[in-house]
Amino acid sequence: MPKKTKARKVTDSEKAWNRKSKPTSYRIEEIPINKTILIVCEGQTEEMYFKSFEVLGVRVDAINLGGQSKLKLVEQTELIQQEESRDEVWCVFDMDVRRGEAEFSDFDNAIERAKNLGYQVAYSNDAFELWFYLHFEYTDAENHRTFYYEELGKRLGLNYEKDGKRYDFCKKLYTILETHEQSSQARAIDRARTLFEERSDLPYHQQNPATLVFELVEELNRNLRR
Repeated sequence: MPKKTKARKVTDSEKAWNRKSKPTSYRIEEIPINKTILIVCEGQTEEMYFKSFEVLGVRVDAINLGGQSKLKLVEQTELIQQEESRDEVWCVFDMDVRRGEAEFSDFDNAIERAKNLGYQVAYSNDAFELWFYLHFEYTDAENHRTFYYEELGKRLGLNYEKDGKRYDFCKKLYTILETHEQSSQARAIDRARTLFEERSDLPYHQQNPATLVFELVEELNRNLRR
């Protein structure tokens, strides 16, 4: 006579659909770092913007040194580079026209000093925000930064001068410009190149409007994650 057995409920954990499979080993492919780039800025806006580029195979160190003279920023960049050498160095700063002749001299001398050190300079005249504005419109007028603040505020729906420098906004500005239906980075590059070519024979402090940020953007774009 068969031996009696107790009925046993099959729990969900024992059902076929919930049984744990054997651990699978995944091969994690490491992307080698082929290049290192140091970007030294004078503001949070610039720092967060450049950190937003999703590059592959390149290490980008974007550092915000805060407000100081342009020449001092270049000197600090030299010290940073001495501590750890990078393959490519960019200094990013702009010139406030309203500050007058002292600013002109500092701006010109800083660019020359950086170039003599072998650095690239993504300078803007009058403001870094000219680069953002060129995503929407072309201008060859000698505007001051307040113009760009007002125009960007209209297009982005905020008080740019008050809120455009805040950390949370700076962190998402790259994405905003990439997704805004009226914004185009490609057109900004073309417009910025046109402005520079028209003014490149002038002293740096007289190149208003001009921005060489497009050159740095092109460099980062060559290494974007696709």
